[in-house]
Amino acid sequence: MELTGIAALVTGGGSGLGAATAEALAAAGARVVVLDMRAEAAEAVAGRIGGVAAAGDVADPAAVGAALDAAAKLGPIRLAVSCAGIAPPARVVGRDGPHDLALFEKVIRVNLIGTFNVLRLAAERMQAGQPAGPDGERGLIINTASIAAYEGQFGQCAYAASKAGVVGLALPAARELARSGIRVMTIAPGLMETPMLAGLPDPARDALLKLPLFPKRLGEAGDFARLVLAIAGNSMLNGEAIRLDGALRLPPQ
Repeated sequence: MELTGIAALVTGGGSGLGAATAEALAAAGARVVVLDMRAEAAEAVAGRIGGVAAAGDVADPAAVGAALDAAAKLGPIRLAVSCAGIAPPARVVGRDGPHDLALFEKVIRVNLIGTFNVLRLAAERMQAGQPAGPDGERGLIINTASIAAYEGQFGQCAYAASKAGVVGLALPAARELARSGIRVMTIAPGLMETPMLAGLPDPARDALLKLPLFPKRLGEAGDFARLVLAIAGNSMLNGEAIRLDGALRLPPQ
């Protein structure tokens, strides 16, 4: 996919993986709409990259529709990257009783329903566009899962279930959208460098650093962004989830 001049939507673009992705896409020539729940964060990233900020909930059809309307003014919508997500820990049965059902529903709503909401609305816009390139591609949708989808740990039932659902979206969506020239891919990151992990005590951080086989470090937002660019550049990547984890396999806790 040629990124120069296309319009791209990045959700969760106000920080972390989403911000790095928005920056990388803009550097590659794309015109990016940065969607985030926090308007100030979206505006800060959009200001840095010459993009457009949008605020809203990824599970809200009106908010995503408005962000896609903004993208359509920038160029043909050919790329949507879903990075928005939450990961509140809770055990199935904890000291205060069973897992709060409303919390489980919230995680599913943001991580899975929100991802599907972006996918369905972006795909609709992409279908209406003109095919481009030697393969006649109309668009690419990249979703973000987690290796917790495969090896969820203690306290991650809601998060792991939501991310397993995101993994499960890739192939059936790719099969259905293939006739329109739209690819669907998923990235499943491992342990990524975040402010939360940076604030851990040294012994806890050292223990985490021992888990990836190679390289012996936590993943960085730039690693994720470079994979987004690689997927965009290789049209044979479709209907699959790619682990981005340094061969890490999560222990039970």
